[in-house]
Amino acid sequence: MEIEHIHHVSLTVTDLETSRRFYRDVLGLREIARPDFSFPGAWFQVGDREQLHLIVHDAATFRGAKGIDTRDIHFAMRVGSYCRTLEFLRGKGFREDCDMGDPMRMEVRPHATAGFPQIYILDPDRHVIEINAARLD
Repeated sequence: MEIEHIHHVSLTVTDLETSRRFYRDVLGLREIARPDFSFPGAWFQVGDREQLHLIVHDAATFRGAKGIDTRDIHFAMRVGSYCRTLEFLRGKGFREDCDMGDPMRMEVRPHATAGFPQIYILDPDRHVIEINAARLD
Protein backbone atom coordinates (compact mmCIF):
# COMPACT_ATOMS: atom_id res chain seq x y z
CA MET A 1 0.00 0.00 0.00
CA GLU A 2 1.24 3.47 -0.89
CA ILE A 3 -0.69 6.35 0.63
CA GLU A 4 -0.62 9.45 -1.57
CA HIS A 5 -2.16 12.05 0.73
CA ILE A 6 -4.96 12.65 3.20
CA HIS A 7 -8.18 12.95 1.20
CA HIS A 8 -10.46 14.48 3.84
CA VAL A 9 -11.04 15.15 7.49
CA SER A 10 -14.58 14.75 8.85
CA LEU A 11 -15.86 16.77 11.78
CA THR A 12 -19.17 16.38 13.53
CA VAL A 13 -21.02 19.63 14.15
CA THR A 14 -24.07 20.62 16.19
CA ASP A 15 -25.27 23.55 14.07
CA LEU A 16 -24.51 23.08 10.38
CA GLU A 17 -25.20 26.67 9.32
CA THR A 18 -23.01 28.15 12.08
CA SER A 19 -20.17 25.79 11.17
CA ARG A 20 -20.67 26.38 7.45
CA ARG A 21 -20.32 30.15 8.00
CA PHE A 22 -17.20 29.65 10.15
CA TYR A 23 -15.36 27.50 7.61
CA ARG A 24 -16.47 29.66 4.68
CA ASP A 25 -16.30 33.18 6.15
CA VAL A 26 -13.58 32.85 8.81
CA LEU A 27 -11.23 30.28 7.27
CA GLY A 28 -12.11 31.14 3.67
CA LEU A 29 -12.73 27.59 2.47
CA ARG A 30 -14.76 27.02 -0.68
CA GLU A 31 -17.86 24.87 -0.29
CA ILE A 32 -18.07 22.07 -2.85
CA ALA A 33 -20.79 19.70 -4.01
CA ARG A 34 -21.76 16.92 -1.61
CA PRO A 35 -23.65 13.71 -2.42
CA ASP A 36 -27.27 13.49 -1.28
CA PHE A 37 -26.63 11.60 1.96
CA SER A 38 -29.48 10.81 4.35
CA PHE A 39 -27.94 13.13 6.97
CA PRO A 40 -27.07 16.85 6.89
CA GLY A 41 -23.57 18.07 6.18
CA ALA A 42 -21.32 20.20 4.00
CA TRP A 43 -18.04 19.65 2.15
CA PHE A 44 -15.24 22.17 1.65
CA GLN A 45 -12.15 22.19 -0.53
CA VAL A 46 -8.84 22.62 1.32
CA GLY A 47 -5.94 23.41 -0.98
CA ASP A 48 -5.70 21.50 -4.25
CA ARG A 49 -6.64 17.97 -3.16
CA GLU A 50 -7.83 17.77 0.43
CA GLN A 51 -11.34 18.25 1.74
CA LEU A 52 -13.09 18.99 5.01
CA HIS A 53 -16.43 17.25 5.59
CA LEU A 54 -18.88 18.56 8.19
CA ILE A 55 -21.42 16.05 9.46
CA VAL A 56 -24.45 16.46 11.72
CA HIS A 57 -24.67 13.31 13.83
CA ASP A 58 -26.82 12.90 16.95
CA ALA A 59 -24.45 10.39 18.58
CA ALA A 60 -21.27 12.40 17.95
CA THR A 61 -18.50 12.89 20.49
CA PHE A 62 -17.53 16.49 21.26
CA ARG A 63 -14.83 18.09 23.39
CA GLY A 64 -17.45 19.89 25.48
CA ALA A 65 -16.49 23.24 26.99
CA LYS A 66 -12.74 22.59 26.77
CA GLY A 67 -10.49 25.40 25.67
CA ILE A 68 -7.53 25.10 23.34
CA ASP A 69 -5.38 22.07 24.10
CA THR A 70 -2.69 21.79 21.43
CA ARG A 71 -2.10 18.12 22.21
CA ASP A 72 -5.76 17.16 21.92
CA ILE A 73 -7.25 15.94 18.64
CA HIS A 74 -6.77 18.62 16.00
CA PHE A 75 -6.01 19.17 12.35
CA ALA A 76 -3.58 21.65 10.82
CA MET A 77 -3.73 23.85 7.75
CA ARG A 78 -0.71 25.54 6.17
CA VAL A 79 -0.90 29.22 5.13
CA GLY A 80 1.42 31.32 3.02
CA SER A 81 1.82 34.19 5.50
CA TYR A 82 1.79 33.78 9.25
CA CYS A 83 1.60 37.54 9.93
CA ARG A 84 -1.24 38.20 7.48
CA THR A 85 -3.17 35.25 8.91
CA LEU A 86 -2.67 36.51 12.45
CA GLU A 87 -3.98 39.96 11.52
CA PHE A 88 -6.89 38.41 9.59
CA LEU A 89 -7.93 36.32 12.61
CA ARG A 90 -7.63 39.35 14.91
CA GLY A 91 -9.95 41.16 12.50
CA LYS A 92 -12.47 38.33 12.94
CA GLY A 93 -12.39 38.81 16.73
CA PHE A 94 -9.85 36.19 17.82
CA ARG A 95 -7.53 37.39 20.62
CA GLU A 96 -4.57 36.07 22.56
CA ASP A 97 -5.68 37.68 25.83
CA CYS A 98 -9.01 35.82 26.20
CA ASP A 99 -9.63 33.41 29.06
CA MET A 100 -8.64 29.81 28.38
CA GLY A 101 -12.28 28.72 27.95
CA ASP A 102 -13.28 31.57 25.63
CA PRO A 103 -14.11 30.25 22.13
CA MET A 104 -12.50 33.35 20.61
CA ARG A 105 -9.15 32.62 22.24
CA MET A 106 -6.20 32.35 19.90
CA GLU A 107 -2.94 30.73 20.96
CA VAL A 108 -0.02 32.24 19.09
CA ARG A 109 3.36 30.49 18.81
CA PRO A 110 5.60 32.39 16.40
CA HIS A 111 8.71 30.46 17.56
CA ALA A 112 7.16 27.04 18.18
CA THR A 113 9.23 24.01 19.11
CA ALA A 114 7.80 22.30 16.02
CA GLY A 115 10.12 24.42 13.88
CA PHE A 116 7.40 26.46 12.18
CA PRO A 117 5.11 29.23 13.51
CA GLN A 118 1.68 28.14 14.72
CA ILE A 119 -1.69 29.64 15.63
CA TYR A 120 -4.40 27.62 17.38
CA ILE A 121 -8.11 28.47 17.37
CA LEU A 122 -11.41 26.70 18.04
CA ASP A 123 -14.32 26.26 15.66
CA PRO A 124 -17.95 26.71 16.85
CA ASP A 125 -17.99 23.15 18.26
CA ARG A 126 -14.59 23.63 19.91
CA HIS A 127 -12.66 21.46 17.49
CA VAL A 128 -9.01 22.53 17.74
CA ILE A 129 -7.54 23.95 14.53
CA GLU A 130 -3.84 24.59 14.03
CA ILE A 131 -2.85 27.11 11.39
CA ASN A 132 0.84 27.15 10.52
CA ALA A 133 3.27 28.58 8.02
CA ALA A 134 6.54 27.31 6.64
CA ARG A 135 8.35 30.25 8.20
CA LEU A 136 7.80 33.40 10.21
CA ASP A 137 7.41 36.38 7.89
